[in-house]
Amino acid sequence: MPADLDRIFAALADPTRRAILTMLLEDDMAVTDVAEPFAISLAAISKHLATLAAAGLISQERRGRVNWCRLEPAAMRAATVWIQGFGQFDPVDLDAFERFLAAELPPGD
Repeated sequence: MPADLDRIFAALADPTRRAILTMLLEDDMAVTDVAEPFAISLAAISKHLATLAAAGLISQERRGRVNWCRLEPAAMRAATVWIQGFGQFDPVDLDAFERFLAAELPPGD
């Protein structure tokens, strides 16, 4: 499971890949349609898609002459479960923390 999480979080670390996942929320897309809004080469998009596929976040299939991409939302489950494990802690009250720091630190620091 840790290796899967590493691949998922590594894939999600890039803004282009996150944008691609957002696009695929709508529907399956041809690779050329995925590449259209980006100012990078088709080869670069293909590398991003390969990273997403290796993480299990998307699947790709050939339909005729066209390669299609499909979002695989179930693959995000491991990352979601891991993140939710931190939900057991109370949220931090940043205003209270700031008041605490102001009271504890001497003026001018």
